[in-house]
Amino acid sequence: MGITRSYFSFIAGTVCGVYLAQNYDVPNIRKLADSALLTAKAFEEKYRKYKKIGDD
Repeated sequence: MGITRSYFSFIAGTVCGVYLAQNYDVPNIRKLADSALLTAKAFEEKYRKYKKIGDD
């Protein structure tokens, strides 16, 4: 009973997640994260302060 009690929330969350992913239109998190990363990189390149040759 120890394993069942300690992993109950993990198993219940996995089962609920699988059910939601199969029956509802859940957005793809990987695509969302990649899009956010590209936006952050573009923002960084646009507003980056470049060092001059003599500055350390």
